[in-house]
Amino acid sequence: MTKHTIETVTFKLNKGVSREAFIEAAQAINDFVSKRDGFVSRRLSCSDDGLWIEHIEWTTLAAAKSAAAEIGNEPTLAACMKAIDGPSVTMHHTALEISMN
Repeated sequence: MTKHTIETVTFKLNKGVSREAFIEAAQAINDFVSKRDGFVSRRLSCSDDGLWIEHIEWTTLAAAKSAAAEIGNEPTLAACMKAIDGPSVTMHHTALEISMN
């Protein structure tokens, strides 16, 4: 059986972007990912020091990579992408070993 893939993206926001404004803009990602083949779930969290962590579960690594390749081209995500400090972004894909809800 193929294990699901967890996409973890960490980033900071550009100076002057408020947490509230970013959360509002980041809601658009829900619509984008929910329409992608292989999407399972999404979580977005933020640490006290402003490090954002995006966790998206995909059925396959190929599905995760396909969505990642297209996200920058989606016009409805422009405000969200503009708010993110590009050089701070890191992305990892890992195999899901344990999950509990």
